[in-house]
Amino acid sequence: MKVLILMGSPRLDGNTALICRPFMEEMEALGAEVRYLALAGMDIAPCRGCYACQQVSGEYGCPIKDDMYKVVDDIVWADLIVLATPIYAWYCAAPMKNVLDRHYGLNKFYGRGEGSLWAGKRVAILATHGYEREYACGPFETGIKRLCEHSGLIYSGLFSVRHVNDREDFASEEAVSGARAFARELMALKP
Repeated sequence: MKVLILMGSPRLDGNTALICRPFMEEMEALGAEVRYLALAGMDIAPCRGCYACQQVSGEYGCPIKDDMYKVVDDIVWADLIVLATPIYAWYCAAPMKNVLDRHYGLNKFYGRGEGSLWAGKRVAILATHGYEREYACGPFETGIKRLCEHSGLIYSGLFSVRHVNDREDFASEEAVSGARAFARELMALKP
């Protein structure tokens, strides 16, 4: 299985990156080919809502020539896309929000262009948050489920770790074993 982890935290070595490590190690140990993209280090502008991407078939087609093209190449390559993000104000962090807003060119629903560059792929969430899971992650998870339904993607689940004490929450046995178990669960799914 080809797995793309889009790490959306603005902190490259923060809590979300910490919980990604055992998840990624387990995926690789089970034979997955894993790519890890830290979005915070990339130049990804907000969507302009111009619809230019909707006028072309068979390619992404966005007129903004930035690092989103690298993200799109990796999305097209992957069988499973893992959205790894801290939850800020009930949604993903800004680097990931720009990627999600710029997904538009992967679907051709609103212009002359036809088809999809990513239909049938699996999507999962790996989140870190402060409040209890449903209260913190519920709005983001609902948004991703709707994106999956709209885009012909397969929503494959959520694993999250709550920040209660400090950084040690994300290195605890419970967090690490949970991240590894989530990786095994996802690897058991057929691409």
